[in-house]
Amino acid sequence: MRSPTLPALLLVFALGLPAAPALAATPAVTGAAERIKDLASIAGVRDNQLIGYGLVVGLDGSGDQTTQTPFTVQSISNMLGNMGVTLPTGTNLQLKNVAAVMVTATLPAFARPGQQIDVTVSSIGNAKSLRGGTLVMTPLKGVDGQVYAMAQGNMVVGGAGAQAGGGASQTINHLSAGRVPGGATVERAVPTAVGQGDFVMVELNDTDFGTARRVVDAINIASPGSAEALDGRSIRVRAPQDSSARVAFIGQLENLTVTPMLQAAKVIVNSRTGSVVMNQRVTLQNCAVAHGNLTVTVNNENQVSQPNPLAAGQTTVTQQGQVDIQQDAGALFNVRAGTNLADVVKALNALGAKPMDLVSILQAMKSAGALRAELEVI
Repeated sequence: MRSPTLPALLLVFALGLPAAPALAATPAVTGAAERIKDLASIAGVRDNQLIGYGLVVGLDGSGDQTTQTPFTVQSISNMLGNMGVTLPTGTNLQLKNVAAVMVTATLPAFARPGQQIDVTVSSIGNAKSLRGGTLVMTPLKGVDGQVYAMAQGNMVVGGAGAQAGGGASQTINHLSAGRVPGGATVERAVPTAVGQGDFVMVELNDTDFGTARRVVDAINIASPGSAEALDGRSIRVRAPQDSSARVAFIGQLENLTVTPMLQAAKVIVNSRTGSVVMNQRVTLQNCAVAHGNLTVTVNNENQVSQPNPLAAGQTTVTQQGQVDIQQDAGALFNVRAGTNLADVVKALNALGAKPMDLVSILQAMKSAGALRAELEVI
């Protein structure tokens, strides 16, 4: 049996370099201009999450197994009781066409009673499929426990499945979750105040003092003296008090274009999948990298022990184990300093390392001070 290849040797050390002479300041590289609505949001304008518990009926024998999901039977009994149907005491319901589900939705800002929103329905029992089911009336509540919407409708499940004799089955996509387009009707509005008094607050999606200054400059050019930065994220803007004029003012403000400052150098490493993503500000210093591989081979050979014809022994089978470990020759690579993303990628590809090896190499480069970027492992 052959084990997977493992990193065996990883050596990274910064090369000694003479002190660099002082350099004159160079202008920052500018990026593409973006609208303020893509960089920031208006304080108070936000979505709210809703959740509810309900039942999906009309399934084709693919519902919950009631012996393992007693809450499904209890929910059916309560629903029938509310409709005036009384079940005899001790009735053992054997349901196959019903599934207990959780219903979630997002209530957008400024939603008004009567507006329809989409809902997502997810099985919480052991239903095999929700395809073809109908969600019965389900109240959707907010974090305060109040009902803000009512959901009901036919489900759309983007998948298919089939079973054959002998346990063979085939499934395409996911069958235990689906959506009801426009399946919830808003019953209560959430008060949303756009600003307080004479001001509205513009909040950047990412804290950046340079970008905040540029947003203030862009707003003040369009409306002189109306904007001021409170910190690296919040900008206070003077706006008209009349609701119609304020809406028009915010609409113009959101469409102003700003060139954001370049973000800090960052490398994102997914330790589970081996994915490595880096932005254009990542650079490398001169360093040396060596990595090798271990190959472990384990063989089991069966040997038969046959006794002599006149002996009173028995024939036995024994296993003879052999373990062989080989290490590939690891060369020491000189990674030259990279000035942009293309050079960094070229330097790492020159090592011939796989994505999982790059994870260890980047971590070691960061520890050695050769990787000029923030390393984040997820």
